[in-house]
Amino acid sequence: MGIKWRHRAWPAAPLALALLAATGCESAPSARPKPTAAPSASVARVCAGPAAGPAKAPPGAVTVDPAVAGDLAAKTKSSPPHTTFWLRPGTHRLAPDRYAQVIPKEGNTYLGAPGAVLDGRRTNQYAFGGAARDVTIRHLTVQGFVAPHDEGVVNHDSADGWVIEHATIQDNSGAGLMAGARQRVRANCLRGNGQYGMNAYKAAGRISGLVVEGNEIVGNNRDDWERRRPGCGCTAGVKFWAVDGADVRGNWVHDNRGAGLWADTNNNDFRIEDNVLEANDGAALVYETSYNAVIRKNTIRRNNWVEGRRYADRGDTFPFATVYLSESGGEPRIEARTDKIEIYRNVLENNWSGITLWENADRFCNSPANTSSGDCTLLVKDTGRCAQPAIATAPLYADCRWKTQRVDIHGNRFVLDKSVVDCAVKCDRMAVLANYGTYPDWSPYQGERVAEAITREQQNRWHDNVYLGSWTFVAHDPSRTLDSGQWQATPYRQDAGSVFRAGDGG
Repeated sequence: MGIKWRHRAWPAAPLALALLAATGCESAPSARPKPTAAPSASVARVCAGPAAGPAKAPPGAVTVDPAVAGDLAAKTKSSPPHTTFWLRPGTHRLAPDRYAQVIPKEGNTYLGAPGAVLDGRRTNQYAFGGAARDVTIRHLTVQGFVAPHDEGVVNHDSADGWVIEHATIQDNSGAGLMAGARQRVRANCLRGNGQYGMNAYKAAGRISGLVVEGNEIVGNNRDDWERRRPGCGCTAGVKFWAVDGADVRGNWVHDNRGAGLWADTNNNDFRIEDNVLEANDGAALVYETSYNAVIRKNTIRRNNWVEGRRYADRGDTFPFATVYLSESGGEPRIEARTDKIEIYRNVLENNWSGITLWENADRFCNSPANTSSGDCTLLVKDTGRCAQPAIATAPLYADCRWKTQRVDIHGNRFVLDKSVVDCAVKCDRMAVLANYGTYPDWSPYQGERVAEAITREQQNRWHDNVYLGSWTFVAHDPSRTLDSGQWQATPYRQDAGSVFRAGDGG
């Protein structure tokens, strides 16, 4: 799965692209932002001072002894459901077997005393697994587990109703934790995990009612999976797959290798609000082949310096953005708390570019260019229907492709000081565009059809924003770079009521 930035070059653009490529930034591709400044007091600073657990065992709790290897798993197995376990201070171990893990029973609670650590010692793959519902884990450090690629350490099997609070989940391979339906992930430190801080993926069924609140999510994708498997789309501070209903609020998501937050493939009904997203190597937020979201009141700063610069230095003219919507939009036929994607009251400061709305004309249900292999839109249950001749006519012509539509971008503040970002060009763009459709040969979306649709026909609108610093705009295809006057004029008519102050970015 994951992003496919484009499939074929725009046929009319080679000369323009070559000229732009010659003026790219020359800083080292590996350059990172300077160390992150502390966020405002209202945002999660969990890792430096996690809340302490109970110093004594609660009444009726089973005490777990760190001196006895495997004590936690054994006592879990021998105790009934709805038991509370209190882990004494010290380093707790499982049996020295790669598959040794704790298998909770329904309603179990695991509480860590101050200094309680469950350590996989780079031997055990999983810490907590199984299908039991409504498990709670609080005040526990979980570290040193070696989950395989795409798998997770805590809630390995994506069971429903888990609550993970005031935990530190760090220095594990794979994902620090997985997610199930109705999961609550609050006030945790998700730090330095090999692939994801959290992988919100459930093999069977969709995840609904997910809350991710007040966490610090930092330094994940330590193993740099996008370099190991180019184009895998398999990294982020948090990755969401087919989640129907999520509230992501009040988190500090910073210094992750790759994207900060990435929703990929048939997610719906997200509220992403009051977060600080900063100094992530890639985009702060990617919303891909998904639907219906509110993105508001976030502080988004100094993101995408590494990945944006890397592509610019290669001569790539695609507008790699800090907030990137790829084949995602509002869809009234899919039930959610909104019927559009609304991006408002955010502050974007000194990122590598701003917001890009993109559609790949060659990516649709049943197309070989669909990187979400085997998946179709939420409007078509049978992927096989998306074929000639039916796909060329209504309703399948519209329903077989994920559309970037009904995106409303307003009331935001975009600040850019190029001396801070350390670039001259290609870091200053807003964009709405598509590629020239070419593939496969039976595609009904060939030529400029999708580019025309996303630019002029699908109700994508910027308005009433404030721009400080020098900004440029890309519309229709990568070769059409506009100034603010052209962006506001016919035929694009974007950013009505917006303010542009080119000299105020510094």
